[in-house]
Amino acid sequence: MNFIIHNLNNLGLQISDGIREIGKVVMLLMETIKWILRVSPDRKNLVKQFYFVGVQSLPVVLVTGAFTGMVLAFSTYSEFQRLGVTSWVGPLVSKGLTQQLAPTLVGLMLAGRVGCAMAAELGYMAVSEQIDALKTMGVNPVKYLVVPRVIAFTAMTPLLTAFAMLIGIIGGLGLAVYGLGAESHYIWTKTIDFMVGFDFVRGMIKGMVFGLSTALICCHKGISATGGAEGVGTATTKGNVESCISILALNLFLTIILGTIAG
Repeated sequence: MNFIIHNLNNLGLQISDGIREIGKVVMLLMETIKWILRVSPDRKNLVKQFYFVGVQSLPVVLVTGAFTGMVLAFSTYSEFQRLGVTSWVGPLVSKGLTQQLAPTLVGLMLAGRVGCAMAAELGYMAVSEQIDALKTMGVNPVKYLVVPRVIAFTAMTPLLTAFAMLIGIIGGLGLAVYGLGAESHYIWTKTIDFMVGFDFVRGMIKGMVFGLSTALICCHKGISATGGAEGVGTATTKGNVESCISILALNLFLTIILGTIAG
């Protein structure tokens, strides 16, 4: 009996801690929006973050999109071949990439590559008292450190998602046609017939939301880090894990909401 009560208490503490962390992230979002509306972010810092998040992430995003599209095409072609509907590989690959796989995988990749780097960088600044020094000089850490990162992450993630969609569709359909022997005319015709513009918009909306949530979570973990090098490592790990969980959870809600809108 005591064991059950102890576990229930731990579960309750974990839930309350989780709700508290969500509240802190929401408060950081509100403060970030306030600074975005009040002042223009530092242009040099903003350009640096755009380059780090966007340009430097492009190779890994393209590789992820290409191999995801080819794997999806290869794994479905043999099943559709038995049914005599290989032309349906095109719509399946395209729909799967635009609506689900591209935004989710790009979000997870950026959470690992960019989010961890942000949490580690800000965490080091926090434990080495650089953030306290900014406050002493009258510089708001959210305005100077968080706002450029949130803007860059939120703006570049949907753009990178679009690149992943396109390269994934090209790679998947190219493999089906030139590698597996699918009839090119029918596979492209079916793809064009069943794809609509909102499919791409849906994926980019997801990418934007995933980028925003990842940036906020990782920045929050970074600027609140304590405990020296160990604290930086803990903040980085928690930022990555919680960002990935938020992406998967938000993907469910966005899929339901956007699917309802699309009718």
